[in-house]
Formats: sequence, C-alpha cells, structure tokens
Amino acid sequence: MNAIVPILHNTAAAVPVARVLVVDDSVVVRTVIERILNSDPAFTVVQKINNAEQALHYLAEFSVDLVLLDIELPGQSGLAALPAILQACPRARVAILSGNCEAGSAVAVQALALGASDILSKPHSGSFGEQFSQALIERLKRLLHGNLLALPERETEPQRPPPPMAVASAALPLACLGIGASTGGIHALNLLFAGLSEPLGVPILLTQHLPASFTLYFAQQLALMTSLKVKVAEQGDVLEPDTVYVAPGDANLRLRRDLRRRICVQLTPERTPSGNLPGVDPMFSSIAQIYGAGGAGIVLTGMGRDGTAGARDIVAAGGWIVAQDEASSVVWGMPGAIASAGLSCALLEPRTIMAFVARQGKIRS
Repeated sequence: MNAIVPILHNTAAAVPVARVLVVDDSVVVRTVIERILNSDPAFTVVQKINNAEQALHYLAEFSVDLVLLDIELPGQSGLAALPAILQACPRARVAILSGNCEAGSAVAVQALALGASDILSKPHSGSFGEQFSQALIERLKRLLHGNLLALPERETEPQRPPPPMAVASAALPLACLGIGASTGGIHALNLLFAGLSEPLGVPILLTQHLPASFTLYFAQQLALMTSLKVKVAEQGDVLEPDTVYVAPGDANLRLRRDLRRRICVQLTPERTPSGNLPGVDPMFSSIAQIYGAGGAGIVLTGMGRDGTAGARDIVAAGGWIVAQDEASSVVWGMPGAIASAGLSCALLEPRTIMAFVARQGKIRS
C-alpha cells in the first residue's frame, strides 16, 4: 500500500484552523469539498481519502479536528467504520456527509447513536452551488465551536466567573425526570442509559432536537439502549413509572392533569422563542408546574440555550438540574448555559449521571 502523505496548505491565519479529513468515494465530491472548505480560513483539508481502511491508516499517524464521512464507501461502509474512526481520533468531530442518509432514515439515527456529531445531506452531482457552500461552512463552524459563533462580541463587557452551582435543598423524593439534548445527544443518551443500573421508579420525559421524520426511528434506537419502556409521546398518554416518553419532532412535550387528576401528556405546536420545536424549555417548565420539588432535569450536549429557562423554573420550584460536563460534550452550548446560570447541582459525563440521579432522589426522600 502506498504511504499516505498529508496535503499541506498555507495556514497563516491568526485564528485556529480546523484540520479536516474528507472520506468519500467520489473524486469530484472530494475535490469540491476541499475547495469549499479551503476557501474559508477556519478550515484546512489535510487529506482526501476514498475508503475507510485508508482513513484509519491515516488517523493512526495524524490527528484531525473534523472528519467528513460518506456512508457508501468501497469495502467497509462509513457506518461500519464509524466506531473505529472515533476510537482512532477521539477528540475529532465526525459529520456524516451522504446523499443516502436522509432525515428520518434508520441509517441516519444509527449514525448519530454510534457517535456521529451531525448528519449533512450531500447534494446530487452538479448541485454544489453557493448556497450549499455557505450552509456547509456555517454548519461545520457551529459544530466545531458551538453557539459562540452566533453570539455578538461584547469586548467592553468584563468576563465574570460562572455563578456557583445550585444546591438541591427540597425534601421531596424524585417524582419525574426530564432530559433535554441536541447536537451529539443520541450518543450521549446511549452512555446515559448505559449508566442506569436499576429503574428509577418515575416517568422520564425526553426532548431531543430532531426533525419529526426522525422520531420513530429514534425511539426504536433508544429502546435498544435501555430496558425501560420507550414510546413516542401521544396526546393524553397517562404517565407511568419507568417509561420514557419521547417528544415528537413537531410538538412540545407538556403535562396536564385530566378530570381524574391523573398526569397526562399534552402536546403543543408552538415554537420556543429561540425557534426550537420540540423545545426543552416547555417540557421543563411543565415538569416544574406539575411536580414542583419532585421534578428534576438533565441537560445534555447541544447548541444554543434551550432548557435554561425551563431549568430555572424547576430550580425555583425546589427541583434540581444536572448538566453534562464540557469535556464530554460535542457542543457545550445547552449544558454550558445551565452551568453559567448557576442552575446545575452537578456537571458530569453522561455515563455517571444516572447513578447521581438515583442517589440524589433517594437522599431527598
């Protein structure tokens, strides 16, 4: 096998440059993606490879910040190679760039569950226009740097340390758990539920930012991660313990009491002020309203601040919030906002969160 020599580019820009590996079986696609990314000083394509085996050989010698990976490759598929790629370069983000990994497909959800940070749709041959170029660069910048790129610079405002973490002091036992996640969340959820050694005995509400077409496949994938019952939430569902209710992609997951005072699912169609649907904020706020100090929330990796306003309601009602730590997050936007607001009682990696939740719930009882 011929030795792989990295492509060298002039990267004299003062800003940090993301090193990108492009893995695609089409020489046209590889060339176009290289041209698009190298036109922006934030990126440099260090190598273009047409199969997974050579990609792994390259990553054994060289580090990258981002891998753009096609699904359909000669020999081993991109999906089959994804775990090995993540292991070979654990600090890199892997984005699936494929024309055969449509939103809502089982393959797309499986890729996210295996650890892909994002799914990007590859245009058909000849459709790589200016609009795609701009969208690709913006999407990858947000993936690598989180929500910071969307925030205006305020050089005159002094940097202040984050507030201390909230301390849960109410005496009620855990009665309901809400989980919110976005970019990188499916992989984090896999680790989260792997850390659940025994049922908590409470209903679990879950809002993961996904299009509506993903929801069913996502719920099916989630059911493979846990022994708990998993279902896509439907209007009027009566909450049961040790059941995970997944917010559908086109509605917020809220709660209400029916005429018999049972706690039921209420689905609402409005977007949050930040444009999310489903939103973590409405779910958390509803948990606070119905369960008071018996409510708790987990905020996992994701862009933006969704969940912060709802977490504030939970804490104000006497409940508590756990956020994913920065080191294990794909994007520390959502959990970082929770931490900066002083709303989290712990910052943990996903695999240890459920054990903490179980202990915290028993302590409060």
